[in-house]
Amino acid sequence: MPGAPATEAGSRRHDRLDDWPVAEQVESLWEGQLAAVAAIGPALAAIAGAVEAALPRLRDGGRLAYAGAGSSGRLAAQDGAELEPTFDWPRDRLVLLVAGGPRALVEAVENAEDDADAAIAEIVVAGIGPQDVLIGVAASGGTTFTLASVREAGRRGALTIGLANSAGAPLLAASAHPILLATGAEAIAGSTRMRAGTAQKVALNLLSTAMMTGLGRVHAGRMVDMQARNAKLRRRAVAMVAELAGCDAEAAAAALAATGQRVKPAILVALGLPAEAAAAALAASGGSLRRALALLGPDPAKLASAGCNP
Repeated sequence: MPGAPATEAGSRRHDRLDDWPVAEQVESLWEGQLAAVAAIGPALAAIAGAVEAALPRLRDGGRLAYAGAGSSGRLAAQDGAELEPTFDWPRDRLVLLVAGGPRALVEAVENAEDDADAAIAEIVVAGIGPQDVLIGVAASGGTTFTLASVREAGRRGALTIGLANSAGAPLLAASAHPILLATGAEAIAGSTRMRAGTAQKVALNLLSTAMMTGLGRVHAGRMVDMQARNAKLRRRAVAMVAELAGCDAEAAAAALAATGQRVKPAILVALGLPAEAAAAALAASGGSLRRALALLGPDPAKLASAGCNP
């Protein structure tokens, strides 16, 4: 198929895939997954650059938006949906634009990916603007809905990041921060839920996790902003506070109770600060526990009792 995206090309190696023993099929598909992860390597600098450009806008209250269709849209929506419970990213600062709407997350919606007008309308309704960051994801890099979303968001001043698996894709040209994930031909031509999808998922993981880390929502490799919504996570919260504050589980649980089950202020409370002083220290530090600890010095309780206002 001359001029077709790389993801649509047939893989000569897999011409007889359906005739192979199952063990050989699985091994070959697994090798393709390894290759998909390896394709992230050349894109790491672009991913880091996109994160660094996004952080100032997100620190200033901007929203994080995702746009995509089909498998790419579902992967993008999954990444966004995990930000609230994992990092306490506010729901009102998350925008998910999936061609065909919520129904498309569980079933195919015919022709939705070809609807540029719908994409533009969703950008307008969401009020995407200069403070916001939009990540567009399309394996071919030419999906009409995604491309229109990125172009309209960019026209309105948003920072745009484009993930595509085909070199020279229009999505890459339209994005302020293009990220090429060169996964090549699929074992099953056009089945971009395979190599392309795996690479997209990894890249989305890297982008969003690095953004949340840069926003102070990770400390010492721990999910210190997670929402403790079940027994397992409540136990994890107690363990984190106990470990990072150097106290026992009982003191950690008490600190969490005093801070509405919030891990970061609970750590400061366990170190001796009143709950209000812990909240003030974090606010003065832009939500970064590490900066709050540095401002408070080696003895937070002593500073608090002396009336220190970080």
